Amino acid sequence: MSNNSLESLQYPIGKFQWIEKPTLSEIKTAISVIEAFPKKLTALSASFTESDVEKTYRPGGWTVAQVIHHIADSHMHCYLRLKHAILEDTPTIKDYNESDWANTPDGASLSIAYSVSLIEALHQRWCVFLNSMEPSDFEKTYFHPERKKYYPIGTTLLLYAWHSNHHLAHLQIATKKEF
Repeated sequence: MSNNSLESLQYPIGKFQWIEKPTLSEIKTAISVIEAFPKKLTALSASFTESDVEKTYRPGGWTVAQVIHHIADSHMHCYLRLKHAILEDTPTIKDYNESDWANTPDGASLSIAYSVSLIEALHQRWCVFLNSMEPSDFEKTYFHPERKKYYPIGTTLLLYAWHSNHHLAHLQIATKKEF
């Protein structure tokens, strides 16, 4: 498989494009994506067979189950990072190693129902929080010490809207194609 083919499987919707100061319209669109994502994930995962959750979206990639557990882990981290950014003055967040988390017993489990339920509840609560924010709140930031970078809340929302669609595409690839 060529490097271009592998990259198109790794980034099926393209790489995230950083926008330092998103418009209020871009932020509202991102919130809409975050709000709609659980319904899309639930509908897609309802069609999975037992063997589907063991499939990968690319050679060497995570299984469908690991992708779903990763989404739960990652989106929980984001939700908490944003709350810290609102409640504290430019907090330094704690990073985590996604691969390590994907290989813990709960992250590698073939049972996905609990992570799908968690994502549904988390996104509902996350959207209540996001929709209560003032426009100026989206300019607040947190600091990512490993990347040595400040993340504005508005930009982070665009990143996680992209992240939702990015992994939804992975799940669609894995369950429609064989490697």
